[in-house]
Amino acid sequence: MRRMRIGLLTQWFDPEPGPAALPGMLATALAGRGHEVQVLTGFPNYPTGRLAPGYRMARRRDETVGATRIRRVALYPSHDRSALRRVANYGSFAVSALASGTPVLRGLDALWVGNSPISVALPMWFARYAHRVPVLLHVLDLWPDSVVASGFLGTGRLSRTVERGMAGWCGGMYRSAARVACVSPGAVDLLAGRGVPREKLVHIPMWADETPRPRAGDLRAELGLRPDQVVLVYAGALGEAQGLDSLVDACARVTDPRLVCLIAGSGTTEERLRHRADELGAANVRFLGQLPRERMPALMATGDAHYVSLRPGGMSAYTMPSKVQATLAAGRALLVAAEGDAADVARDSGAGITARPGDPDSIAAALRELCDLGREKLDLLGQAGRQHYQRVFSVAAGAQRVEQALSEMVDVHRR
Repeated sequence: MRRMRIGLLTQWFDPEPGPAALPGMLATALAGRGHEVQVLTGFPNYPTGRLAPGYRMARRRDETVGATRIRRVALYPSHDRSALRRVANYGSFAVSALASGTPVLRGLDALWVGNSPISVALPMWFARYAHRVPVLLHVLDLWPDSVVASGFLGTGRLSRTVERGMAGWCGGMYRSAARVACVSPGAVDLLAGRGVPREKLVHIPMWADETPRPRAGDLRAELGLRPDQVVLVYAGALGEAQGLDSLVDACARVTDPRLVCLIAGSGTTEERLRHRADELGAANVRFLGQLPRERMPALMATGDAHYVSLRPGGMSAYTMPSKVQATLAAGRALLVAAEGDAADVARDSGAGITARPGDPDSIAAALRELCDLGREKLDLLGQAGRQHYQRVFSVAAGAQRVEQALSEMVDVHRR
């Protein structure tokens, strides 16, 4: 593979944690494969909305980390629930990157763009048309679908107008990109159905945060769990899209004393779920609330299996929740109550059991299967999942796919 001058355009980057760390892993991997890497990003403020230690806001700041050059540009730091401040955060980065960042993208062979949020189109279009740099647009979130599903737009005529405007904006991004990468096969089919040429589309799954951490112990002793108890963990948002009512209903139907279901997180349905568990007498369900980020590795280690759930319909068939990759990377088993791509991964990896989403009887049968397998066999499922992650979802595998797509784009562009 030839040595290339590769740009990464992303609002999120190191030292931001969690999903914001994923572009940094790609930059490191591409640099490790011998490429010259230039990053255009913002000042780190995710997830708190406050600048990371060691940073002060400025119009721009240049850094070099290893073999990677980084241009940071000013933005309005905010990650609260205010729609106005969130728009200010997204829009300020786009305008600032256009004004103060695009000069560093001149002369690149190719540009990788993380397309969430879609306001990143402003500097992307400048690089594409002013600097004539071919673009690989990586669709990390489907817009406007994900925004509509979150309820961010609300309802009414104005929201429908905004939704149509976003759809047109995204269409312009797809047309200007040399390649459009999707994180799931279902998203490839969806965009093909929306008119994106099939030959332009490529499936490049996302990886998990592989940042080395001290090996975490579990929380079993702290929670008073017996060695024989099988622990199912759900960690994440407690919202309508997750459809967790059926999990609580299913747990209430399982009488095996070995089953314990731990639910960690917060959201709009938390109070309703707690009330329903009390009403049904589901004593095997425990709500842990919102745990600090530093305790999440211990919670991951506590679960003999981890629960992934999406309500049927809507985006569920082509959504790939990030906890799928995180669970596989951690070597833990999966119980997936969802349609489409997430269920396919559970089956193909050998790490998971599937159930029909929204069906308490089907989920209860899967819970009983977890108990029958026991902790040792569930650990074997987790080991199979870890091997599948290394082959399919790892940073190394993702960087190789990105490198291949970029190289093909450069060949076409030069011809």
